[in-house]
Amino acid sequence: MDEATARVTAGLTQAMRAEVEGQSFYLMAARTTTDDKGRAVFEQLANEEVSHFEFLKSQHRALAETGRADPAIRLPAPGRLEGESPIFSPAIRGRLAEAHFEMTALSVGIQLELAAESFYRKCADEAADPTVRAFMKELAEWEAGHYRALLAQQAALKEEYWSSSSFSPF
Repeated sequence: MDEATARVTAGLTQAMRAEVEGQSFYLMAARTTTDDKGRAVFEQLANEEVSHFEFLKSQHRALAETGRADPAIRLPAPGRLEGESPIFSPAIRGRLAEAHFEMTALSVGIQLELAAESFYRKCADEAADPTVRAFMKELAEWEAGHYRALLAQQAALKEEYWSSSSFSPF
């Protein structure tokens, strides 16, 4: 295996580890939240992390066996996370003063997704192989979508959460 291929496979290995960690986090979040929509969305995010892992594993195998990424291996379409409340149901506002776990899950998820997006963009920028560059960009965009959804949910609840939890200085 040449040095460039070894570098790409090492990056894929690192990415696979991150996807497993993300899946574990989102499964924990799904089991812990009492918000029905939040549970479903965290399960969706966990499933998307699994599909990322499987995709990366297939590409890793292709690189190890042939020295090239396989352009025939495709990522499935990402789920849609949109709206003013893309993660939780409006019912969460009724217990926002006690929603410490959910607000923490948003913060941790935001950091995970931001790190993943940054990692995939860096890999895309460094990739010489156009197939690797394209799928790294696609993964970066997918993670950016997760990041935007989590950030939007956090922004929609933050001020009310701080106020109801007496965190606000005013």
